[in-house]
Amino acid sequence: MERQQTLASSSSSSSSSPPAEDAWVDSYLKLLPQWQSLTSSNQQPVIPIAISRVNQVDAGRLDIEMSAMLKEQMVKVFSLMKPGMLFQYEPELDAFLQFLIWRFSIWVDKPTPGNGLMNLRYRDERAIEARGKVRTGLEGPGLTVSQKLWYCVATVGGQYLWARLQSFSAFRRWGDSDQRSLARRGWFLLQRVEGLYRAASFVNVLVFLYSGRYRSLIERLLRARLVYGSPNMNRAVSFEYMNRQLVWNEFSEMLLLLLPLLNSSSMKSFLRPFSKDKSSSSAGDENLCPICQANPSIPFLALPCQHRYCYYCLRTRCSAAPSFRCSRCNEPVVAMQRHGVPVDNLAQKQ
Repeated sequence: MERQQTLASSSSSSSSSPPAEDAWVDSYLKLLPQWQSLTSSNQQPVIPIAISRVNQVDAGRLDIEMSAMLKEQMVKVFSLMKPGMLFQYEPELDAFLQFLIWRFSIWVDKPTPGNGLMNLRYRDERAIEARGKVRTGLEGPGLTVSQKLWYCVATVGGQYLWARLQSFSAFRRWGDSDQRSLARRGWFLLQRVEGLYRAASFVNVLVFLYSGRYRSLIERLLRARLVYGSPNMNRAVSFEYMNRQLVWNEFSEMLLLLLPLLNSSSMKSFLRPFSKDKSSSSAGDENLCPICQANPSIPFLALPCQHRYCYYCLRTRCSAAPSFRCSRCNEPVVAMQRHGVPVDNLAQKQ
């Protein structure tokens, strides 16, 4: 009985006593790893997205074509001025047009003309990796102010300075052997830098073809990735004009290949029986050369049909085609004779 009373008194005293001051700290430290594991399991991972490489390359080509069109219109404005004056300021003109495209597209968070047609926009890839929680894989902020400025410096200022430096070194002939050692070193340095840049660009192209990210070195250094502006928008390019252009190009190339192989006289001889006006050859003047349609200065007869030709016309056709046929009667020409000379003095065709 006394033991039960002592246990009851001890339990009542322990329940009424407050916990230690650092007890909640110990509990927080024990539950913190479990809470972090729960929050990390509920967080969505970054969704891998694949941007069409063709779209990205086409966007770059369209931007170049747009710049060329603007440059053509700008050159027409100065067409009435002194010839050759605009040529010496061509790098400045290109830089000015590139700056205009950058100012009214990337600087105001809008896509360039080529990117807009291909449904692409620039995204800051660093912010996506820091946040790491997306739904469709296309979310993410645009480029920061520093990225935009560095993009302008690299694309506009860098290309302009490089073009001017190359033209200046070529004009000063730094690469000549009779130049000073300093100029020669500068020339070799330019060649070395250009070679390294081309090699790095080639490696970047290979990586781009494999991964589909960062089509240029500038985009890779700035971590500016091209992603789709809208997940449900198709390419805003019609292939109708492109298909017609490709068909016409192929047809013109085929004609350029086949026309030199065709013999006009043979074609005329082949099509003469199908002609509606069959009396045109007989009604023509028999005294004119049927090839050049002129009065023969040195008349020769084609044997055995004895139609008159110019010597050079007949000789050239017989040398070009051993099986040449007369343009009037379509009979094979086996020999040629000068007009008014006896048959014994025939000039046999080679």
